[in-house]
Amino acid sequence: MSILCIGEMLIDFTPVSDKKNTYTANPGGAPANVAVSAARNGIKAGFLGKLGNDDFGRLLINTLKNDNVDILLPELTDEATTTLAFVSLDEKGDRSFTFARKPGADMLLSIPDVQKVDFSAWDIIHAGSVSQSGSPEKDAVLLALKKAKEAGKLVSFDINFRDKIWGFEECKSEVLKVFPYVDLLKISEEELDFVGGRDNIPAFMKEYDIAVTVLTLGGDGAVIFFNGKKSVESLGEDLLEINIPAMKVKCIDTTGAGDAYWGGFLSSLLRQGVKKVSDIDKLILETAGRYGAVSGGLCIQKPGGIPALPTINEIERTMTTTA
Repeated sequence: MSILCIGEMLIDFTPVSDKKNTYTANPGGAPANVAVSAARNGIKAGFLGKLGNDDFGRLLINTLKNDNVDILLPELTDEATTTLAFVSLDEKGDRSFTFARKPGADMLLSIPDVQKVDFSAWDIIHAGSVSQSGSPEKDAVLLALKKAKEAGKLVSFDINFRDKIWGFEECKSEVLKVFPYVDLLKISEEELDFVGGRDNIPAFMKEYDIAVTVLTLGGDGAVIFFNGKKSVESLGEDLLEINIPAMKVKCIDTTGAGDAYWGGFLSSLLRQGVKKVSDIDKLILETAGRYGAVSGGLCIQKPGGIPALPTINEIERTMTTTA
């Protein structure tokens, strides 16, 4: 059971609730969050991404080491500093970001870095759209997903659009290049335009041969769309939709919540023995969806990204008490 996450790791400067204009430096970055989430779920996790040769880069390296995440690029770069993100929270705990990334070290991941990786050693390879926003990283990550697909591995992708980094049209043009390699897609309600709207999800999945799309809806839970490759005849032309409710909890900070959901979801798939699309069925997805929902629900009750990600014991205990 293993997952390799590729892309950005950065510092989230998170507001201190009782001190105006005061921030705490928390480790974050969507792919790194998923890697740590998986590791805390007992899954072998790896991270492939570049960090700056600075205090923040060293902090992030130590964060990965503390959670036993395999670091595929331990060498820190002097060519750019570690990317920084400043988080703003509204009265509901929803976050927005401002980035210091011109460039950030994460953007320097290269094709030679990817060519050193043995993708056959991993069951799932995961990335997100932020990695497609700059060179040489976008070409390196695209190659990584292509190599993973060729190796017969499950490819996971999170659209994770950040309008402070780039525009919608530019982002869409790049992620369209990625979709042909994707088996498992995560998308938020705000990102539906990337797939032509909710009603177009079935056609979109068939066009790009995507097995599973998970639409996260915040406090309204999530919808899992499954194309039924394992039993196409019984499902006819329609995709199967599975509605997963969210935990009803007080939200403190949504930073990292989607990654907590996705890390839990992917971890559950692996723990249920999924290694290829044909292993997936409705019951497996329902189980993974509920597990991811609890993981995300626990995350939003604490501030910060990686510091708030729950462990397998916390998730399983919560699932037992709320069943």
